[in-house]
Amino acid sequence: MFSQRVEKIIQSSSENERRWIEEAYKIAEEALSKETRGNGMPFTDHIKAVAEIVTFELGLMPSAIAAVFLHEASRKDNSILDECKKNFPDEIVMMAAGLNKISKIKPKDTGLQAENYRKLIVSYSGDPRVTLIKLADRLEVMRSLEMFTKTNQIKKSTETLLLYAPLAHQLGLYNIKSEMEDLSFKYTDPENFRAITNKLKTGEQERKRLTDIFIKPIEQGLKKAHIKYRLKSRTKTAYSIHKKMVKQQIPFESVADLFAIRIIIDSPPESEQELCWKVYSIVTENYTPDVKRLRDWITVPKENGYESLHTTVSTKDGHVIEVQIRTARMDDVAENGYASHTLYKGVKSEQGLSGWLTGVKKLLEKGGSIDSSDSSSFAINEIFVFTPEGDLRRLAADACVLDFAFDIHTNLGIKCSGAKINGKPASIRERLKTGDVVEIMSSKNQKPSMDWLNYVVTSKARAKIRQKLKEETGKRAQEGRELLERRVSNWKIDFNDETLGYLLKFYKFKTASDFYVKLAEEEIDIAEVKSVLLSKDETAELKEQPPVSPSVQKPEKERKGGESDYLIIDEKVNNVGFKLSRCCNPILGDEVFGFVTIKEGIKIHRISCPNAARLIDNYPYRIQRVKWRESTSGHSFQATLRISGYEEAGAGQHILEIINSLNISLRHFSITEQKGKLEARLQVAVSNNQQLDKLIFNLKKIKGVRSVGRISNL
Repeated sequence: MFSQRVEKIIQSSSENERRWIEEAYKIAEEALSKETRGNGMPFTDHIKAVAEIVTFELGLMPSAIAAVFLHEASRKDNSILDECKKNFPDEIVMMAAGLNKISKIKPKDTGLQAENYRKLIVSYSGDPRVTLIKLADRLEVMRSLEMFTKTNQIKKSTETLLLYAPLAHQLGLYNIKSEMEDLSFKYTDPENFRAITNKLKTGEQERKRLTDIFIKPIEQGLKKAHIKYRLKSRTKTAYSIHKKMVKQQIPFESVADLFAIRIIIDSPPESEQELCWKVYSIVTENYTPDVKRLRDWITVPKENGYESLHTTVSTKDGHVIEVQIRTARMDDVAENGYASHTLYKGVKSEQGLSGWLTGVKKLLEKGGSIDSSDSSSFAINEIFVFTPEGDLRRLAADACVLDFAFDIHTNLGIKCSGAKINGKPASIRERLKTGDVVEIMSSKNQKPSMDWLNYVVTSKARAKIRQKLKEETGKRAQEGRELLERRVSNWKIDFNDETLGYLLKFYKFKTASDFYVKLAEEEIDIAEVKSVLLSKDETAELKEQPPVSPSVQKPEKERKGGESDYLIIDEKVNNVGFKLSRCCNPILGDEVFGFVTIKEGIKIHRISCPNAARLIDNYPYRIQRVKWRESTSGHSFQATLRISGYEEAGAGQHILEIINSLNISLRHFSITEQKGKLEARLQVAVSNNQQLDKLIFNLKKIKGVRSVGRISNL
């Protein structure tokens, strides 16, 4: 029924203990007769394997074996456990009941936060053996993980790294902790696990050679001091190497202490500390120690009972090696906790076991010294989040609720309006952490927006949001186009590429799609578009008027036709008839209009003049259409430019060189450079706006210049 080792333990137990184990197994066998594992084998194989771990790797007494069997038999039917109260001691029934409670803890109940989970275990464990049995159960599951589905493999591995390995570490069960970590690493990150494992195998012979060379002078010193010893060479686990690589951002080849050499000495209890320090002296006589990395857990042991002296030394060849010094007793405790003393080598120590279990309970209740790096470093670049049903989702670190929603399904991401994280309401921006249980809330009216891209981090979420925004933009653009085409038709205005180009230029849009979207979203008033198009037609009519000859004369044809006149601006630009306005400094070639003043005659303004809109709206009856005489030449026009940018050496000199190269007359120039910023103003005389545009174009090419624009007079 059981392995020979377990049978031997059972036979060496008391009559009552044998009866409890045998009856408990019969109950489990009957309750689980139809249960099988993923490989098709009977589920009872699992509980027998757990019993063996409980006995030989944790050193618990036979009553713990009986509790394992009763727990598995009754976890789905508590009535079985109620019946067992008649035939089993209270301690066995209570252990089984505690295990049943722990087995019912779901991620959504705890958020898989290690601290909360630990508190639950303690609250369910009146007997600390419950915690140890749970560790044994999880260790057996990890050893059999190949028979599980891929999703369950990752889920159980993640839980193990997050919860069970740190618990084993807390209790000083370092062998179990290391095995759990490596098994978990194998499934959560198989690629890196294989790479590190293969590199360890490749360097195995070199490490052995280095160990042989390193230990020779130490062995001579130990023999000379008549110290009995044995040596162990222990290579770091793949998972611990990976943690160091990630934390220090280094490759495998740069990990300094890939392996440690352990010197285990025979010593009577009263001489342990003295001999350990003597061995330390022998080591440091031959190699250079790093005093910053000396760890003395002999004088003051860890709370979990761990005792050892650690030092890191360097060889003449530059190799860095960790040396651990401890006695045989210390080594047993370090490897297996109290289990090393209770492997039934002919002696039972219930009193000693009781003392150790009391220490276990105190560690659990106090919180122990769980190293936070052990429980979270595996997720430096990713987090593991669960659905309310317990399904595992792997996301990039710093992922938010939206990332999680899109990871589940694109449509859920698009409609996501919020979430419940561990039962508490949260926004779509809330950042997630490993172990969170997230329930997505959705709304049929929800739509993605551009700002979503500011806080999602996963590539899938970003791609889907961009795709949906593009689709929405296309829909809105189509709506805007249809709106414009309907209105233009009603207005009896021709709509063609030329008309669209005019609108894009007027509203300063690069693409028609952007313009249509703004129309659909009513950011551009459709009524305003009508005015713009009508003014375009009026401008076109004006351009079709025949040219007028001298300065302020009306052409004969226009007088006869009764059409509106143009004022023709020629070389006499500051005649009594009209003047160029100083508020905008029109230049030959600018689009202009005339404004009839009371005392100064007609003043010429640029269409883009800051005062243009006010004058045209308030005094339309004073507006005079004007244009430049094409043959105007020999006259210069004043223009003022403002240059803004970043401070660069020689910027002022570059500005002057460009002005001179274009044969432009400079009337005024000022430049200030302060706190890394450049601000310059210059007044020039140019013959037309083409010459000014050329100047502006060249000035913008100067390194550090951000903008160049026309302004009013200085």
